[in-house]
Amino acid sequence: MDRQVRPLKLTAAQRELRVLFIAKHARWCGGLHPEDGNHALYHREMRQTLEATGVNLLVADDYRVLFDPPQIDFVFPLLNRGGFLNSEMLLPLLCNRLGVPYLGASPIVRGLSDDKHLSKRAAVARGVATAPWAIYRRGAALDAAQCPPAARYVVKPNASSASWGVGEASDWAGVRAAVLRLHEEGHDAIVEPFIEGHDIEVPVITVGGEPFILPPQIVEQDQPDQLRTYEEKRSLAAESYRMYPIDDAGLVADVGVLSRRLMGEFFPFDYGRFEFRMDTKTGRLWFLEVNLNCNLWSHKSISLGAGLMGWTHGELIETILAESLTRQGFVGRRIDVAA
Repeated sequence: MDRQVRPLKLTAAQRELRVLFIAKHARWCGGLHPEDGNHALYHREMRQTLEATGVNLLVADDYRVLFDPPQIDFVFPLLNRGGFLNSEMLLPLLCNRLGVPYLGASPIVRGLSDDKHLSKRAAVARGVATAPWAIYRRGAALDAAQCPPAARYVVKPNASSASWGVGEASDWAGVRAAVLRLHEEGHDAIVEPFIEGHDIEVPVITVGGEPFILPPQIVEQDQPDQLRTYEEKRSLAAESYRMYPIDDAGLVADVGVLSRRLMGEFFPFDYGRFEFRMDTKTGRLWFLEVNLNCNLWSHKSISLGAGLMGWTHGELIETILAESLTRQGFVGRRIDVAA
């Protein structure tokens, strides 16, 4: 783990700011959503947590709130899966168009992190090992020679989240069919060998203008040879894995070194999660992906990591918000965008 730090508090001036929280389920009041599952609970919790910070919170659940200049000072964007390809980039783009500061990375950096192929390129450039892979963009020829040799493959949308759309194949015919299915659904596809093992999640926030690694978690599967599903991650099916803190100091140090190598490609990003796959047979670590503006729900790794340091979920969110506001000059001033 990184240096010891204390959670940050919003200043009195920052609490007066008009912060716009945008999330698909920002106004949700029910239980599990039939399609998005616990994502609706997450958005509801985030709204309530931000309300508790004392900021002047405004709430929206649609991109159109930013089509024209609103009377706001800052945007807290969580509308990441908007129902169309690369929707993660739209909110920060709209903010840039209006000149409104916002939480998280810039649109082009969000695009880099959400594109699994490009983030793997960045990992290779930084000397971080990743399994061989092939990218099959829509409209490009399906070249079998690009596909790395393997006995088993994972095929997924190149910009998927929470294992949405992930499938597997055992030969080129299966890979090709899975890729074509994703193309027909409007997605680029990425193909890589299946690695039997467990996922390592390394949560990172920013404190004092520098990246700070929270205690990493291991996602241990009951059956390491099985794929984790979207339904499991969204609590729409029984979970077959458990997440808990890594107690191996050497492993914590190793994933910390690898994560720090990658951070320079994406910083500043306010908060995110770096993910690795640990081969259960060899113990080797392979880079999987980067999730900037990752899930901040109290049941997920970034909040669990903060909890291991004695922080509450509310303290984590207030720290992330206060740090971003300070980074962008909100120490004692207000910006009237619509003026």
